[in-house]
Amino acid sequence: MKLTTTLVCMCCFILFGHAQQQDAPSPIIFIYDASGSMWGQMQGKTKMEIASGVLSTAINELPENQEIGLVAYGHRKKGDCNDVETLLPMDNSSKTKVSSAVKTIKPLGMTPLAYSATTVIDQLRKTKKKATIILITDGIESCDGNICDVVKAAKMEGIDFKLHIVGFGLKANETEQLKCAANAGDGNYYDAADAGGLGDAMNEVVVQTVDKKEGNFGVYAVKNGVPIDSWVRAYSTDSKKEVAAVRTYGETRYMYLPPGKYDLIAQPLSSNVKAVTIKNVAVIDENKTERTISFDGGKIATNTTNNGEGWDTMVKIIDENGDVAASGRTYGRVKELEVNPGTYKVEIQALAMKGLDTYHEVDNITVTAGETTPIEHDFKTGSIQIYAKVGGEDIDSIVNIKEVNTGKGVDAGRTYDRGKEFLVNPGTYQIKIQPLGVHKDKNPQTITVELKKGQTITKSLNF
Repeated sequence: MKLTTTLVCMCCFILFGHAQQQDAPSPIIFIYDASGSMWGQMQGKTKMEIASGVLSTAINELPENQEIGLVAYGHRKKGDCNDVETLLPMDNSSKTKVSSAVKTIKPLGMTPLAYSATTVIDQLRKTKKKATIILITDGIESCDGNICDVVKAAKMEGIDFKLHIVGFGLKANETEQLKCAANAGDGNYYDAADAGGLGDAMNEVVVQTVDKKEGNFGVYAVKNGVPIDSWVRAYSTDSKKEVAAVRTYGETRYMYLPPGKYDLIAQPLSSNVKAVTIKNVAVIDENKTERTISFDGGKIATNTTNNGEGWDTMVKIIDENGDVAASGRTYGRVKELEVNPGTYKVEIQALAMKGLDTYHEVDNITVTAGETTPIEHDFKTGSIQIYAKVGGEDIDSIVNIKEVNTGKGVDAGRTYDRGKEFLVNPGTYQIKIQPLGVHKDKNPQTITVELKKGQTITKSLNF
């Protein structure tokens, strides 16, 4: 009985241990830049201090069973292109050791990117493990190597790894070889211009591992034909839960989406460009597909008239969240307002005229990138001219105009000694005239008029 129990327990242990091993993520190996240029200042700190802090923060978010290796270059000898050292092996499981090791590094030497990659790839060749390699560099190759050639050769050999490269403070003309290497290594190149950018890049690369299912849905963000950097998040159309996210960095970047329907929310990393939502995007299978997300605006052209003539109005374009996406004034001409593609409500408020029909609303206006959607509305008015007189002379009075059917006051004003014209919508109105000044004791008079479109009604009241 004891023997049977022991055997069962041993089998459980073996199976359980095997399951744990299977579930453990593949190693992540950081190649850390310790060349002399890391003493350079950025935002009041050395690049070494910034990179050390960002790296420590990023690895703290990794799973507890994540193995983390650390290789550094340029930290021991000045001018030595072979100065590459494995500070922590790839089977290291201590995050604290990584943070401590990085903090003790003193930048000194060259930037042997190709040799650093070769060192790590040799380790994978010997151990026959697969891993995610993350190279952080603030400079380009300074030892006549070509990291892209090294990575291509390793992939041809069948060595299993994913290489991401984070360029820290590099110039645009310095990234070609690094992008080539990242692409050859089935990874991405991330351009970090400052501490915040480095943090964003590190937060993304540590989850884009060799174990992660290969991306099948590529997104590319542009505005007016120019690629822009943006975050694109995919939410299940049914559950509304976030399924995946990717940052484009001005290129086509992939995320994995199981077959289904998704709502994409693209948030550009530029203050003058607003987010775009694309609903019900269908992913049919796991084959690679790409989607260009355009931040090009579409236009709504509002033409408002009064009795067929151009009229001054205020226009507001309201998005699906109830926010004002754009607004403007027509000044009697066609007013074009640019907004992101989407569905909107347009609110039009006529100026100068009074009455019950000075506001107009148009729902469900669809705006398409690069296209102009016209909207037209004709308001209708007539004119009521009121004169208050005593002995044939104009006097000052206060005039109140009320719409008869609703009892709503629509306008008011003073005639002074020259009469007053009121521009109102067609309708039936009750008008009360009360003399002012020396004639204020005279009794007010009330009249009713029916006004039609384009009509001018003139009333002189003698007191």
